[in-house]
Amino acid sequence: MTNNVNFKDYLNKQLQDPEFKYQFENETSKLESAIALTQIRKEAGMTQRELATISKVPQSTIARIETGANTSVDTLTKIANALGKKLIVSFS
Repeated sequence: MTNNVNFKDYLNKQLQDPEFKYQFENETSKLESAIALTQIRKEAGMTQRELATISKVPQSTIARIETGANTSVDTLTKIANALGKKLIVSFS
């Protein structure tokens, strides 16, 4: 017999642990940034290589950001400027 576990219930239980919650929120923020960059790049009709060329950021760095790797505000600012966008960082 298999015990089915509801993911939301499991996650909510795990989020009660402060260390787990910290790590989860940290990774979630990086993934949200990755999704945002990927979407804006695709909306601009650009490949990673094309964005790398105009932003003067290595294509490998853009690829790492788009897979959730950590990056600097300086790098994100270069990318935003190359896309004609303004980088906005907020704490909520």
